[in-house]
Amino acid sequence: MRGILATGTVVLVILGIGNHLWWLAAVALLYLYATHGRGSPGTSPTSPGTTTTPPGGSGALPDSYRAYRERRDRQAKWERRYRRERPGAR
Repeated sequence: MRGILATGTVVLVILGIGNHLWWLAAVALLYLYATHGRGSPGTSPTSPGTTTTPPGGSGALPDSYRAYRERRDRQAKWERRYRRERPGAR
């Protein structure tokens, strides 16, 4: 994605030598990537995919933590299976 963005910006800058509207298009492209692109912080107070916890402290877990726990449990399951199937591997 960054390569496409860099290439597009360079092309727009080169085109901007003759017409300054292309320069504005390059700046707009960089601005949109910076505000809405991959890895940019969200504009809302809570990130998408998370849930808010009520003041009592009990509530649903954020989706990112739930996904982390699922990956961790799946990894542990595979490691236990590997050790069970290959007892002398370690």
